[in-house]
Amino acid sequence: MFDHVSIGVSDIKRAGKFYDAALGSLGYTRLSDGEGSLGYGDKAVALWLGATKKPVKADMESGLHFCFVAKDRKAVDAFHAAALKAGGSDNGKPSVRADYSPNYYAAFVIDPDGYRIEAYCGK
Repeated sequence: MFDHVSIGVSDIKRAGKFYDAALGSLGYTRLSDGEGSLGYGDKAVALWLGATKKPVKADMESGLHFCFVAKDRKAVDAFHAAALKAGGSDNGKPSVRADYSPNYYAAFVIDPDGYRIEAYCGK
């Protein structure tokens, strides 16, 4: 359905360091590297980060989050570890989320701007 999603960040260099690590652990790379924007994906950019003076304020109660597909459970584990090491904070350690489905394995972190992100594997 979506071609891409764009989010504003307060510090593009800090966001790049974080997303290079977190998404790199899932096999996604920085495909576009501009002065004020970064693009991440596999074959095409699916996530754009843009430097802005007024990013949308993250709200833990809004339900907003971004979920990235992981190839397997090891990648979910690696995502969580890499995101924390790169400045993110834990919002749910890697585990099966049986209330979603018996094979829903995911981890949740909060990026440096307060956005909630998830890595998920259905195997």
